[in-house]
Amino acid sequence: MYKINENYLKLQGSYLFSNIAKKVAAYKEANPEREVISLGIGDVTQPLCPAVIEALHKAVDEMAVAETFRGYAPDLGYEFLRSAIRKNDYQARGVELDLDEIFISDGAKSDSGNIGDIFGENNRIAVCDPVYPVYVDTNVMAGRTGEFLKESESWSNVIYMPCTKETNFAPELPKETPDIIYLCFPNNPTGSTITKAQLQEWVDYANKVGAVIIYDAAYEAYISEDDVPHTIYECDGAKTCAIELRSFSKNAGFTGTRLGFTVIPKELEANGTKLNALWARRQGTKFNGAPYIIQRAGEAVYSEAGKAQTKEQVAYYMNNAKTIIEGLKAAGYSVSGGVNAPYVWLQTPNGMTSWEFFDHLLTNANIVGTPGSGFGPSGEGYFRLTAFGTYENTLKAIERIKNL
Repeated sequence: MYKINENYLKLQGSYLFSNIAKKVAAYKEANPEREVISLGIGDVTQPLCPAVIEALHKAVDEMAVAETFRGYAPDLGYEFLRSAIRKNDYQARGVELDLDEIFISDGAKSDSGNIGDIFGENNRIAVCDPVYPVYVDTNVMAGRTGEFLKESESWSNVIYMPCTKETNFAPELPKETPDIIYLCFPNNPTGSTITKAQLQEWVDYANKVGAVIIYDAAYEAYISEDDVPHTIYECDGAKTCAIELRSFSKNAGFTGTRLGFTVIPKELEANGTKLNALWARRQGTKFNGAPYIIQRAGEAVYSEAGKAQTKEQVAYYMNNAKTIIEGLKAAGYSVSGGVNAPYVWLQTPNGMTSWEFFDHLLTNANIVGTPGSGFGPSGEGYFRLTAFGTYENTLKAIERIKNL
């Protein structure tokens, strides 16, 4: 008789956003006359910019001609895209990378889950709390998290690093020693950031204890303050302890076209084995690459027109974030985030749990957000709103909240 991966049976219910979708669908079915506005899942609403659309059309036309048709992509991704990434995201910030340290993928979510393939089951992970659920759930699937403790809504073998109001929603160095540390800045869900000096402390710590940092920089394009690092490789020694994940989803609206990349420096080794080589082997075996037409679209993001147009989109969403913050503060809410990230983190009012506030907003204002408890124990009592809606819907949603 075949056996299943019993670690999947440990997963708690369905994925957070699947639960939300089911609740919203049931509400809409019962109340078809009501307009529901979603400020929940971090999906973009603005169309792909003209430079990207032009590149897509051109690449599609190339696929219709034998001389320019492309089949399987190279394992690491096309050199034209990796060169654009190296020049614009790294060399422009004083960071030198080899082209074969950049791996093109179909998104940071995939890579954040798949990266665990190159690590042994007996590694202990440390995560920010609250945390993007994929980091924890994929480690549950891999058998690294121990047992789920219902009374604390946590996993027995996971080191949680509370990110609370008292810590300015940033983690402190853990008292227990982890093997793998997940960091995401600007942060999802809290919208918080740390300075370059603070990130340097994490790099120094990881090198000291022999840990590896999985650094999710998916929201790098939203950074507006000077002392917030855009890449972990701005820190001295990061190449010997850090893997960086990047996405085209939020900076250029590729949520529906799927594109991202992971950087693994060749200096990063475990007992003489280069993680770069392990990831290259993993990708060559399990992944056939992002489509040619999508990689050409990604290249267009780095064109002068593409950079200007995507910058306008980022500004559009950050104006939404400003609108949300100002509206919530005017309504008496305690809020943070929304300055270097498209997420606003608010404290639930009147002692409500995060799911009670979810139901309250949905029922009384017809607005969808994300309960903080879905991101971990320290998320209880908080709620995430995203700035990825349209400006018109954002204004409408805030007015509804003010009138509650």
